[in-house]
Amino acid sequence: MNEIANARALPRQLDCDGEAVTLRLMEAGDGPAVLAFAGALPAHDLLFLRRDISHPKVVEAWIGELGSGLETLLAWNGDEVVGCATIVRDPLSWSPHAAELRIVLSEKLRGRGLGSLLAQEAFARALAGGAEKLFAQMTVDQKGAIALFEGLGFSPEAVLRDHVRDRDGRKHDLVVLSHDVERVRARHAAFGLNDVF
Repeated sequence: MNEIANARALPRQLDCDGEAVTLRLMEAGDGPAVLAFAGALPAHDLLFLRRDISHPKVVEAWIGELGSGLETLLAWNGDEVVGCATIVRDPLSWSPHAAELRIVLSEKLRGRGLGSLLAQEAFARALAGGAEKLFAQMTVDQKGAIALFEGLGFSPEAVLRDHVRDRDGRKHDLVVLSHDVERVRARHAAFGLNDVF
């Protein structure tokens, strides 16, 4: 168990297909680096987020919410943010048992395993925090993101038609994928795979 705890300790170094990446929790002073990261992302990548993280006021509010149901992991390549994973829980809502996972990657490190590493880390942290249901949402054309979450055992739950509008006014559908932790645990127990979680 100590090995698992040490493997999850932050900050820590990752190797993403030859690129050194440091993974750590987001801090109050990270605003400018997060804005630079968001500003370099294709606009389409921002559509599944509830707010446009390329706006300074949104990032300021985001930082202000850290620790109150919101936890963000940042992946750094030198002094540049190249990815982030956010776990969103609202303990005062009707769904305190549910956690949303949001993963965003720099184009620079796509295809090098960083998305999988961030998703796995967010998944593990949400489970450690007591989440019973996990969900993620993205536009239906984000095939790589959908495959990444399906690889973690998520399955499609809903499609929200014309749910987001891009900067050019075009509407896009969102797909919601979910993972029922207890149902998966019960299935694993039935097959003798209790050590999977």
